[in-house]
Amino acid sequence: MNQLKSIDNKIIVKPYSPNLGGVVTGIDLSKEISNSELDFIKDAFNQYQVLFFQNQSEIPPNLQVKLGKSFGPLHVHPAAPTMEGHPEIFEIHTHKNSKISNGTENFHSDVSCDEYPPLGTMLQLHILPECGGDTMFSNMYLAYDNLSTPIKKMIGGLTALHSSEHIYRGRYSDRGKSDQEIHCPEATHPVVRTHPETGKKALFVNRTFTTRINELSEIESNSVLEILFQHAEHIDYQIRFRWSLNDMAFWDNRCCMH
Repeated sequence: MNQLKSIDNKIIVKPYSPNLGGVVTGIDLSKEISNSELDFIKDAFNQYQVLFFQNQSEIPPNLQVKLGKSFGPLHVHPAAPTMEGHPEIFEIHTHKNSKISNGTENFHSDVSCDEYPPLGTMLQLHILPECGGDTMFSNMYLAYDNLSTPIKKMIGGLTALHSSEHIYRGRYSDRGKSDQEIHCPEATHPVVRTHPETGKKALFVNRTFTTRINELSEIESNSVLEILFQHAEHIDYQIRFRWSLNDMAFWDNRCCMH
């Protein structure tokens, strides 16, 4: 991947690694951005799959919502508590008594259990641990490209069920959300999806939400999914991002797992 510069050379995107990610400097997301800056971000997003905006201040909720809406309608999480006045913002906070971690130990594409999963996710960190807390990302374009031809032919027309009840039940009880208040969606998606903007094919199954390949028997589905999970999680497709205060990451759930 090559370095990108805006027309005025103000905004620069440098590859984070050879296989995935771009580090963005020269733009302040805590202030209003111009249409030309937004167009530049959109182009970079499609090229790098995950963008890391560094040297940022805290982004006001209204501006983060506005930036998100420039990419399409905003998603509201079906189970997690959200920010008062801004239901599109999912506040993440853990402490020593939290039942769950901030994220998950398994690679996933956010809320792939929804009929219309979120296009992407924007996450800014306001508080950092003294050590640890890194986030891994994995390139699903490369995962698909590196499958053997026979496997590509086999999975090309298959669909998979993505479920959430096993994930969301009881998950947010320590934050005031009972199981009676949450929604646990499930949806069917292609095993291989074509990105609507780049036209590239990406593997679209994940160990967190994908529970069954619909066209196969249970034993066949379990075996094929395990092959695909292990393949998608291979270190060759991964990067590890170490956060600094107020970094903002924006990743494409259609072609990138984390």
